[in-house]
Amino acid sequence: MRAENFRLVTGWPVSGVCFSEEVGSVIDVEACYRRYGPMVVRRCRALLKDEEEAHDAMQDVFVKLIRFDKQLTDDNPSSLLLRMATNECLNRIRTRRRKPTESDDDLIDRIANADDSESRYLARGMLARIFGKEQESTAVIAVMHLVDGMTLEETARQVGMSVSGVRKRLRTLSEHVRELLEA
Repeated sequence: MRAENFRLVTGWPVSGVCFSEEVGSVIDVEACYRRYGPMVVRRCRALLKDEEEAHDAMQDVFVKLIRFDKQLTDDNPSSLLLRMATNECLNRIRTRRRKPTESDDDLIDRIANADDSESRYLARGMLARIFGKEQESTAVIAVMHLVDGMTLEETARQVGMSVSGVRKRLRTLSEHVRELLEA
């Protein structure tokens, strides 16, 4: 969203000062966006390592600024915006770790839906590379959780492990798959 759109959406006047000294006064988001937007996107880009996601995160920071404008005052708006950007990016990184990426899902779908003998042969080879360095129980955990749709708790109970142990095995497996895809 461009800076002009903030004024159109909010109807706020452009004063050039982002934050007022008074609690409950309106923040000039357009002035903040123009002055600190490049700094916020640089922080997001450095943390996320993805240009498009960095711009999305920057937009979310300024949306939060609009949402909480009456509650915010700060002597140093750049520090507040950098803190907001850092928190937004860290939340995105945590979410990324919890949810499998699309490429992982595509690979699993291709392996599961291998129809002809050549595809099945290639799928077996891929599975051998994926699970070759893993413990045998990791394959069981992966099938229970990813294919059968069991929760982490149910999977942990079935294999006699803690939930954190199951989560760690799945995370390690996902990282291994990601490395194979990048190779």
